[in-house]
Amino acid sequence: KGGFEGKPIAENTDSSPLSTRAHRRFCELLPQEQRSVEQSLLAQVPFEQILSLPELKANPFKERICRVFSTSPTRDSLSFEDFLDLLSVFSDTATPDIKSHYAFRIFDFDDDGTLNREDLSRLVNCLTGEGEDTRLSASEMKQLIDNILEESDIDRDGTINLSEFQHVISRSPDFASSFKIVL
Repeated sequence: KGGFEGKPIAENTDSSPLSTRAHRRFCELLPQEQRSVEQSLLAQVPFEQILSLPELKANPFKERICRVFSTSPTRDSLSFEDFLDLLSVFSDTATPDIKSHYAFRIFDFDDDGTLNREDLSRLVNCLTGEGEDTRLSASEMKQLIDNILEESDIDRDGTINLSEFQHVISRSPDFASSFKIVL
Protein backbone atom coordinates (compact mmCIF):
# COMPACT_ATOMS: atom_id res chain seq x y z
CA LYS A 1 0.00 0.00 0.00
CA GLY A 2 1.60 3.28 -1.05
CA GLY A 3 5.32 3.08 -1.50
CA PHE A 4 7.86 2.07 -4.06
CA GLU A 5 8.49 -1.57 -4.86
CA GLY A 6 6.38 -2.61 -1.88
CA LYS A 7 8.27 -0.56 0.72
CA PRO A 8 6.37 2.21 2.50
CA ILE A 9 7.90 5.51 1.42
CA ALA A 10 7.63 7.02 4.87
CA GLU A 11 9.29 4.01 6.54
CA ASN A 12 11.46 4.96 9.52
CA THR A 13 10.55 8.66 9.29
CA ASP A 14 8.07 8.78 12.18
CA SER A 15 10.07 11.45 13.99
CA SER A 16 11.56 13.16 10.96
CA PRO A 17 11.02 16.87 10.42
CA LEU A 18 9.11 16.12 7.18
CA SER A 19 6.56 13.89 8.91
CA THR A 20 6.13 16.46 11.69
CA ARG A 21 5.58 19.30 9.22
CA ALA A 22 3.33 17.10 7.07
CA HIS A 23 1.20 16.10 10.05
CA ARG A 24 0.80 19.71 11.17
CA ARG A 25 -0.18 20.69 7.61
CA PHE A 26 -2.58 17.74 7.26
CA CYS A 27 -4.27 18.62 10.57
CA GLU A 28 -4.86 22.19 9.37
CA LEU A 29 -7.12 20.68 6.69
CA LEU A 30 -9.19 18.71 9.22
CA PRO A 31 -12.20 19.86 11.26
CA GLN A 32 -11.20 20.79 14.83
CA GLU A 33 -12.71 17.58 16.31
CA GLN A 34 -10.48 15.36 14.11
CA ARG A 35 -7.16 17.01 14.95
CA SER A 36 -6.04 14.67 17.75
CA VAL A 37 -3.18 12.40 16.70
CA GLU A 38 -5.39 9.27 16.81
CA GLN A 39 -8.24 10.89 14.87
CA SER A 40 -5.98 12.54 12.30
CA LEU A 41 -4.25 9.26 11.47
CA LEU A 42 -7.65 7.74 10.58
CA ALA A 43 -9.02 10.80 8.74
CA GLN A 44 -9.43 11.26 4.98
CA VAL A 45 -9.14 14.75 3.48
CA PRO A 46 -11.10 15.32 0.23
CA PHE A 47 -9.10 16.34 -2.85
CA GLU A 48 -10.81 19.76 -2.96
CA GLN A 49 -9.07 20.66 0.30
CA ILE A 50 -5.72 19.15 -0.69
CA LEU A 51 -5.88 21.01 -4.02
CA SER A 52 -6.37 24.29 -2.18
CA LEU A 53 -2.90 24.06 -0.59
CA PRO A 54 -0.70 26.85 -1.99
CA GLU A 55 2.06 24.26 -2.60
CA LEU A 56 -0.20 22.39 -5.06
CA LYS A 57 -2.53 25.09 -6.34
CA ALA A 58 -0.36 26.14 -9.30
CA ASN A 59 0.78 22.62 -10.25
CA PRO A 60 -0.80 21.64 -13.60
CA PHE A 61 -0.81 17.96 -12.49
CA LYS A 62 -2.39 18.52 -9.07
CA GLU A 63 -5.49 16.35 -9.66
CA ARG A 64 -3.38 13.56 -11.11
CA ILE A 65 -0.90 13.77 -8.21
CA CYS A 66 -3.74 13.34 -5.71
CA ARG A 67 -5.22 10.42 -7.65
CA VAL A 68 -1.86 8.59 -7.88
CA PHE A 69 -1.19 8.90 -4.14
CA SER A 70 -4.74 8.20 -2.91
CA THR A 71 -5.34 4.76 -1.44
CA SER A 72 -9.02 5.41 -0.72
CA PRO A 73 -11.38 3.03 -2.58
CA THR A 74 -13.00 5.97 -4.42
CA ARG A 75 -9.62 7.68 -5.09
CA ASP A 76 -11.06 11.07 -4.06
CA SER A 77 -9.32 11.75 -0.75
CA LEU A 78 -5.96 11.35 0.98
CA SER A 79 -5.17 9.81 4.35
CA PHE A 80 -2.27 11.18 6.38
CA GLU A 81 -0.16 8.25 5.15
CA ASP A 82 -1.04 9.11 1.51
CA PHE A 83 -0.22 12.77 2.17
CA LEU A 84 3.14 11.86 3.75
CA ASP A 85 3.94 9.53 0.83
CA LEU A 86 3.18 12.37 -1.60
CA LEU A 87 5.39 14.82 0.28
CA SER A 88 8.17 12.21 0.66
CA VAL A 89 8.30 11.59 -3.10
CA PHE A 90 8.40 15.33 -3.79
CA SER A 91 11.05 15.99 -1.11
CA ASP A 92 14.77 16.55 -1.66
CA THR A 93 15.55 13.23 0.05
CA ALA A 94 13.66 11.04 -2.48
CA THR A 95 15.96 9.25 -4.91
CA PRO A 96 15.82 10.03 -8.64
CA ASP A 97 14.46 6.47 -9.17
CA ILE A 98 11.53 7.05 -6.84
CA LYS A 99 10.85 10.50 -8.33
CA SER A 100 10.89 9.19 -11.90
CA HIS A 101 8.70 6.19 -10.96
CA TYR A 102 6.02 8.52 -9.58
CA ALA A 103 6.40 11.07 -12.38
CA PHE A 104 5.73 8.22 -14.81
CA ARG A 105 2.62 7.18 -12.85
CA ILE A 106 1.38 10.79 -12.76
CA PHE A 107 1.87 11.17 -16.54
CA ASP A 108 0.23 7.78 -17.28
CA PHE A 109 -3.26 9.27 -17.32
CA ASP A 110 -5.02 6.01 -18.26
CA ASP A 111 -3.03 3.95 -15.72
CA ASP A 112 -2.09 1.28 -18.28
CA GLY A 113 1.64 1.20 -17.47
CA THR A 114 2.76 3.01 -20.63
CA LEU A 115 2.77 6.57 -21.95
CA ASN A 116 0.86 6.39 -25.23
CA ARG A 117 -0.02 9.21 -27.64
CA GLU A 118 -3.12 10.17 -25.63
CA ASP A 119 -1.11 10.36 -22.36
CA LEU A 120 1.57 12.45 -24.09
CA SER A 121 -1.06 14.76 -25.56
CA ARG A 122 -2.65 15.28 -22.13
CA LEU A 123 0.81 15.82 -20.64
CA VAL A 124 1.63 18.52 -23.21
CA ASN A 125 -1.77 20.20 -22.67
CA CYS A 126 -1.15 20.28 -18.90
CA LEU A 127 2.21 21.95 -19.48
CA THR A 128 1.14 24.45 -22.13
CA GLY A 129 -2.33 25.18 -20.81
CA GLU A 130 -5.54 24.47 -22.64
CA GLY A 131 -6.46 28.03 -23.58
CA GLU A 132 -7.01 29.04 -27.21
CA ASP A 133 -3.79 31.07 -27.29
CA THR A 134 -1.56 28.35 -25.75
CA ARG A 135 -3.04 25.12 -27.09
CA LEU A 136 -1.06 23.42 -29.86
CA SER A 137 -2.73 22.76 -33.19
CA ALA A 138 -3.39 19.10 -34.11
CA SER A 139 -0.43 19.08 -36.51
CA GLU A 140 1.92 20.72 -33.96
CA MET A 141 0.81 18.19 -31.32
CA LYS A 142 1.37 15.26 -33.71
CA GLN A 143 4.84 16.57 -34.63
CA LEU A 144 5.77 17.06 -30.98
CA ILE A 145 4.58 13.58 -29.96
CA ASP A 146 6.36 12.04 -32.97
CA ASN A 147 9.56 13.78 -31.78
CA ILE A 148 9.06 12.62 -28.18
CA LEU A 149 8.53 9.02 -29.32
CA GLU A 150 11.46 9.18 -31.74
CA GLU A 151 13.70 10.29 -28.87
CA SER A 152 12.29 8.06 -26.10
CA ASP A 153 10.62 4.93 -27.51
CA ILE A 154 13.67 2.65 -27.56
CA ASP A 155 11.78 -0.56 -28.47
CA ARG A 156 9.72 1.26 -31.13
CA ASP A 157 6.34 -0.05 -29.90
CA GLY A 158 4.66 3.37 -30.12
CA THR A 159 4.63 3.92 -26.34
CA ILE A 160 7.08 4.85 -23.60
CA ASN A 161 7.44 2.31 -20.78
CA LEU A 162 8.86 3.01 -17.32
CA SER A 163 12.44 2.02 -18.15
CA GLU A 164 12.43 4.12 -21.35
CA PHE A 165 11.04 7.06 -19.33
CA GLN A 166 13.68 6.60 -16.64
CA HIS A 167 16.38 6.46 -19.32
CA VAL A 168 15.25 9.85 -20.70
CA ILE A 169 14.94 11.34 -17.19
CA SER A 170 18.46 10.14 -16.31
CA ARG A 171 19.77 12.47 -19.03
CA SER A 172 17.90 15.44 -17.52
CA PRO A 173 20.03 16.81 -14.67
CA ASP A 174 17.32 19.25 -13.52
CA PHE A 175 14.58 16.64 -13.14
CA ALA A 176 15.12 15.61 -9.50
CA SER A 177 15.54 19.18 -8.27
CA SER A 178 12.45 20.44 -10.12
CA PHE A 179 10.20 17.50 -9.12
CA LYS A 180 9.50 18.78 -5.61
CA ILE A 181 7.00 20.37 -3.27
CA VAL A 182 8.32 22.26 -0.25
CA LEU A 183 6.14 22.67 2.84
